[in-house]
Amino acid sequence: MARGIAFTAVYYLVSFVYVICALPTLVLPGRGATTAVIRSYTRAMRICLRVLAGIKVDVRGRENLPEGSFILAAKHQSWGDGFLIYPEVKNLTFVTGDHLERFPFVGRLLQKLGAIVIDTCGGGERKAASLAEGLQQAKGEGRRILIYPEGHLAPPGYHFRYKPGVWHMQKAMNAPVVPVATNLGCFWQQEDIRKQPGTAIIEFLPPIETGLSKEAFLARLTEMIEKRSAELLAEATGEAVTETRLLPDPDKADDTTHEPAIVRE
Repeated sequence: MARGIAFTAVYYLVSFVYVICALPTLVLPGRGATTAVIRSYTRAMRICLRVLAGIKVDVRGRENLPEGSFILAAKHQSWGDGFLIYPEVKNLTFVTGDHLERFPFVGRLLQKLGAIVIDTCGGGERKAASLAEGLQQAKGEGRRILIYPEGHLAPPGYHFRYKPGVWHMQKAMNAPVVPVATNLGCFWQQEDIRKQPGTAIIEFLPPIETGLSKEAFLARLTEMIEKRSAELLAEATGEAVTETRLLPDPDKADDTTHEPAIVRE
């Protein structure tokens, strides 16, 4: 627990300092200066993870990142997932809900970074409109986009049903989707203050090209991410690879699904 408390204290301090450092870049043309500050911030947080929490980072599969625009569809086990991914991919933007705009100055920073901010309070049509507008801008600028297709943080060994938004994004951008597996949740689970020392792995998997039906795409994406994340989990724990289980959708009160998703020996 001491590691977690120390890291959390430094996390908020470092975050505050970097927000203050990023503010002057808002008046500069372009987003290069702001992006440089945020990339420096994520690298600093990785150093804090290693020094204070004892969590080292091993990045694999960089050779699977295509040239040009693409979409990163990442496993979401931990609040720290973005710290592992963001410094590894140049010209990266991300999809986020408008809840982050409630924090002082964060909305301006998101706008400057070119983040695709989804209107989560405006209903389906406004969500779709805000996503379409962001995709059109990102495509025109040749940017890469990070999205968490589960939409929620899942504990290790579990996952939520993958949402079809990433398929619609691929169709709109005509770009490959790179699945991203991880086992960071073994060491920093969801938003838990506790941290466990070890080596967290982030792995970029072979891209899924365009042309699949929605059902075939989601099945392949789920299989690739869950299978590899389960293997990385087993690598971290030294245990056999076991099934990952499908959790009920928290956005649907009547969803009582608890079915296993993937079973491996």
